[in-house]
Amino acid sequence: MLYLVLGIITTAFAVVGVVVWAYGIRQMVRTVGVGRPVEAARKADFGRRITNTLIETLGHTRMLKWRWIGVAHWFIMVSFPALVFTVAEAHGEVWDPHFHLPIIYDWPIYGVFIEVVAAASLVGIIGLTLYRRLRGPKRIGRKSKFDNSRHWTAYYVEAYIIGLLVSIFAIRGIKVAMGEFPFPVWTTPISHALGAVLPPSEPALALIAAFKLIISWVFFIVIGVVLTMGVAWHRFTAPINIYFKRNADGSVALGPAKQMLNKDGDPLDFEEADPDEDPFGVGKVEEFTWKGLLDFTTCTECGRCQSQCPAWNTGKPLSPKKLVMDLRDHAYAKAPYLMQGLTEESDESHAGTDVLALLGKPLVGTEEEGGVIHPDVLWSCTNCGACVEQCPVDIEHVDHILDMRRYQVMIESSFPSEANTLLKNLENKGNPWGMAEDKRLDWVSELDFEVPVVEDKLPEGTEYLFWVGCAGALEDRAKKTTKAIAELLHMAGVKFAVLGGMEACTGDPARRLGMEFVFQMLAQQNVETLNDAGVTKIVASCPHCFNTLGNEYPQLGGDYDVIHHSQLLAKLVDDGRLTPVQPIDENITYHDPCFLGRHNKVYTPPRDIMAQVPGVTTVEMHRHKERGFCCGAGGARMWMEERIGKRINTERVDEALTTDPDTVSTACPFCQVMLGDAINEKKSKGEAKEGLEVVDVSQLLLRSVKGEKPTPQEPEKENV
Repeated sequence: MLYLVLGIITTAFAVVGVVVWAYGIRQMVRTVGVGRPVEAARKADFGRRITNTLIETLGHTRMLKWRWIGVAHWFIMVSFPALVFTVAEAHGEVWDPHFHLPIIYDWPIYGVFIEVVAAASLVGIIGLTLYRRLRGPKRIGRKSKFDNSRHWTAYYVEAYIIGLLVSIFAIRGIKVAMGEFPFPVWTTPISHALGAVLPPSEPALALIAAFKLIISWVFFIVIGVVLTMGVAWHRFTAPINIYFKRNADGSVALGPAKQMLNKDGDPLDFEEADPDEDPFGVGKVEEFTWKGLLDFTTCTECGRCQSQCPAWNTGKPLSPKKLVMDLRDHAYAKAPYLMQGLTEESDESHAGTDVLALLGKPLVGTEEEGGVIHPDVLWSCTNCGACVEQCPVDIEHVDHILDMRRYQVMIESSFPSEANTLLKNLENKGNPWGMAEDKRLDWVSELDFEVPVVEDKLPEGTEYLFWVGCAGALEDRAKKTTKAIAELLHMAGVKFAVLGGMEACTGDPARRLGMEFVFQMLAQQNVETLNDAGVTKIVASCPHCFNTLGNEYPQLGGDYDVIHHSQLLAKLVDDGRLTPVQPIDENITYHDPCFLGRHNKVYTPPRDIMAQVPGVTTVEMHRHKERGFCCGAGGARMWMEERIGKRINTERVDEALTTDPDTVSTACPFCQVMLGDAINEKKSKGEAKEGLEVVDVSQLLLRSVKGEKPTPQEPEKENV
């Protein structure tokens, strides 16, 4: 009688579990389907995408960046499909404790496989549970990656997995005690050890099997009801999300900003766009693409993005994790009414005031306005890409932030007031500082050789167009880098030319601010100039220019072979065309620019340059390369005041100072300015060496190649 009752109960749970789970999947698919179409490229390259999905999922390539956590999670991931066999077996055991699976039940390889996977998963899940407890904010007394998580969902999933795994070993142990376990001790030592202490009880085995089944099907019922439980649902959605990631080759380099799309999912043409039909950014949650809504659905709430975010780590309100969770919760609250055809303009008799309030809730707004995302959250982002780099399920946080910025800037005209000056200068003068175009060649007069300037066509025999950039031409500290690069190219015999006054800002600050129209205006102007001049190869000193020219201009008809100056200089040294001779006996720490490193995966060349300079001792900061910490200038933040929390550049310099450097090197004019400002502030307080300076790797190389000894540093000038 007991077995009959258990069999009926567990079967009922199974039926309800499957039905509720299937209904949950249906609702999830419909909710994600509310989003707009994605670009065609995400549906292309099936072979590359499916290969990358398998590598990234089965190989756990992103999770393994977190050492033992990745290993533990890999076993838990494997256990989810592998232990389905034990659940199937349990459905027979509740009816008949002597039941076993057909064919494979006595295969030694099956026995050892389940033993190893279950044991490793049990150790892993207990370890992860303890880690969550010990690393929570209340435990460590500071910011934690588990801040903003819904802890009950994580603890529920962890408790379920522990219960399932313990049940598996308990059932196996009882079978050993009953003498019905077909595997030798060497294949299943844990099960045999338990069999020595557990009673040979058939009712106990059936009850434990029933317990295992009930908690398993309750799990499916719970996630079928709570569709926003990403910590559970990512088991099903993560591979799909990974498949549709922006880069088919599996690269996590962000590179170009996401293109604006029209209502059909094609690139937006401003000349033909209709603001009433085509989305100018995202002003409502349903205006995200379905990939965006799938991103929100897939969030595991692990907090890796948050732990690496420079804004979050310096007291700003931006948490990439919370932003995604808030958008997810809003999407799943709103979608059922959208699927009914209701909008904020619907008649109150059809919707009700609460529903209309939800439908009309602004996506971006203050607490008083009832916004889902606070403006301070939106404008704290530096576009550094640390969140995307660390996300184990390939959520594209920066793209979604940029989409919301575009709507705020182009439709609502709502953005930090300082950025208004930036946009006016870009439109009227072609550079962020509003300086005259003839100032772009001032640095040339300080050189003792002639620099060819393009007047119409690229001079005969030119190997590279040297794209100087706005900072490199107009900012006093960055001009030192520009002159150093020009001297090195000249010494190496590289034929190069510059555009001078014909060069305009690439448009990166406008695009990252969200003003796509100004970006396209500047970009089209530059593309026309470059194409008319016959330019094919470009060397750029600014990573933002490097990224925009190489990754974004192809979207507008500008296809060029673009190289960063650190890449070219490293090659020239390697080829013997530049030879460092003068020792520089300094302790140097290198700062990775975000748009050179994470966005384009250029980490080695700057370090190779320093390695070739005699006498240099390099010490890495704690956060470097993929985990490098932003200087605070990206995302157009260079031209916005930092009023909340600790300054990001100060945080980075504090970390640099722990290496006791004589020099901080970098390969970006923005970083040079931001870190230089923070170091000057430290010097004024007596918190940094008086001789400490920030220099570009090209400046270090030039000193060594020319055999020059360092000269006393003049006080650095502030931004022009």
